[in-house]
Amino acid sequence: MINRIRDIRVQKGMTLADVALACDPQTTAQTIGRLETGMRNLSLVWMNRIAAALGVEPETLLRSEGAEPARIVATLGGKGPEALRTPIEAVLPNSLAADTPWLVLAVEASCGEYRAGDQVWLRQYPFAEAARLMNRDVLAPRPGGHFSFGRLIESTEATILLLPPTSGQDRVAVEHPAWLAVAEMLVRKL
Repeated sequence: MINRIRDIRVQKGMTLADVALACDPQTTAQTIGRLETGMRNLSLVWMNRIAAALGVEPETLLRSEGAEPARIVATLGGKGPEALRTPIEAVLPNSLAADTPWLVLAVEASCGEYRAGDQVWLRQYPFAEAARLMNRDVLAPRPGGHFSFGRLIESTEATILLLPPTSGQDRVAVEHPAWLAVAEMLVRKL
């Protein structure tokens, strides 16, 4: 098995030292480097420690030798595309953050900035965290298995107010939602 520690660490913007300090108990950057490169065996204990430090599930650190992974080969900036010195494995965002559940909203008809066929990937949070989700697109459960979706524009202890993505629609008040899911990723086929 091949480990993806370096690829995940780089995509999360962490240095070897950052991962070493985030381990419990703390270790050295040199040890993390040796585990990344395979110079030291990645035991189950180390796998669990490093996965916790990176905020991912332990199995995300490994990949099969048989399957060729998707690779990040270039970045696109103001000067155009530039090749990476060393390509890294592209790790799906749902693997990079395993701390809260993902929900997916499938868009059937274009509305606002969303097009038919889009998938909106959302992270689920307790209603108590509504204040920090202001001005973000959220999905909120309603009684009877229904949902409301829109920009969170107001939040009180018991109610949230959403602005739907399609212009001309009235704001929607949702009382006591059990949770909120904030849009974090848009998947759109080109």
